[in-house]
Order: sequence, then C-alpha cells, then structure tokens
Amino acid sequence: MALSAAAPTSPAAAPVSEARYDADEILALVLARLDDDKAEDVISIDLRGKTTIADHMVVASGRSQRHVGALAEHLVEALKQRGVKGIRVEGQPACDWVLIDASDVIVHLFQPEVRSFYNIEKMWAGGRPDAAGATSAKSPRG
Repeated sequence: MALSAAAPTSPAAAPVSEARYDADEILALVLARLDDDKAEDVISIDLRGKTTIADHMVVASGRSQRHVGALAEHLVEALKQRGVKGIRVEGQPACDWVLIDASDVIVHLFQPEVRSFYNIEKMWAGGRPDAAGATSAKSPRG
C-alpha cells in the first residue's frame, strides 16, 4: 500500500499550534496601549480567585465618545497585531461604554458620567482596601 503525498510523513509536517499569550502579557499590552492613548483613571483589578470569567479587569475613561471609540479601536488593533484571538467588542457604535473581551482580560472603557453611574470597579474590587480607597477618594464625603 502506497502512502499518499498529502499524508504527513514526519512529526515536522504536523501543524504547529499558535502561540497563546498569558493573562499578564495581555494585561501589560492593554495597560501600555491605554497609557499611550491617554486614557484616564485606569484601574486594573485582579479577578483571580473571585470569578472564572477572566483573570484581570481593566476599567478606564475617555474624555468623549470620540476618545472612547479611538481607545477601543486602537486597543483591539494592538491585540490583533500581537496575535490575541477571539476578541469580542460590545458597545462600540455608541461609545458610552465599550466592553472588550480579550479572553483572560476584560476591558471596560467609559465616558466619565457613565462610569460613575455604573461604578463597576467598586463592585469587583470589593474587599481590597487599595481599590476601595481609590474609588472612595473620588466621591464626596457625607
């Protein structure tokens, strides 16, 4: 029985799996890109041990709809260029709140008034004195 030309004849002919970035590498890329694009009030929340949806959450603000849209576009482009697969984006047409799911890192980009209304970083950072202090420092004391 003869082997067909299409059948792999050695281990070297087998397809190579694609490189997968770990959560910390994706987080570093996200934070660097947001810093380059002048995102405001960037907060990174470690979700490990709190949920299985992701390892990190990043919350940041843009100054306007246009700025939030540009932050989202540039971040998605940078993630794709780095080879991150399966990126999902929600909310980009309105750009009040854009969610970018980059697998192990979830990024929320807000306009300031929308961010203060939902205050999601307070919900996810509960129990961490450093994060709670950062969010309460912005609110007026009663």
